[in-house]
Amino acid sequence: MSNGNPTPFSLLDEETAPAKSVPFLAEAKAAFGLIPNVEKVMSQAPSLLASYMTAWDEFNESSLSEVERQIVYQTVNFENNCQYCMPWHTILSEMAKMDVEDVEALRLGGALSNRKHEALRLFTQDLVRTNGSIAPHALKSFLESGYTERQALEVILGISVKTMSNFTNAIAQTPLDKEANHKEWIKPSLRG
Repeated sequence: MSNGNPTPFSLLDEETAPAKSVPFLAEAKAAFGLIPNVEKVMSQAPSLLASYMTAWDEFNESSLSEVERQIVYQTVNFENNCQYCMPWHTILSEMAKMDVEDVEALRLGGALSNRKHEALRLFTQDLVRTNGSIAPHALKSFLESGYTERQALEVILGISVKTMSNFTNAIAQTPLDKEANHKEWIKPSLRG
């Protein structure tokens, strides 16, 4: 346990992280105005932090819109029960001007109002639940909704980004940053 935090993993910063992680921590700080705790944890493994942030940047350059990228991220966060990532991506979804009802639907694991966006959510969900071994009709349905083969592959990139952060947060018990506390989340099936 470090710095009085409930995580068994250290939360490193630009002063305490390995030298290879420092430029990525500075990049995160420039992008978000702070170094999120997930990057602080990842900084212990510079290769993981570099891969995560590079993949994040590449996914931002994909042909999926900002809203569509958040749909992929939030679907994975829901499926992987990431109590750290769901609040942050709720904020990012709102910043992307996603419909309020759809932001909440993603937090509940429910259907989206836009037919094409719902096809993206279902395709992402199916990929995660089957570890990529989707039935042929799942891909066909995704493509028939107006997405391309390229975008099917880009969804895999988005899933990869979230898998890195979701799994890190799961083993590290990463504490939620105070900036996202107001969007705290517990998976509906786990609520008492």
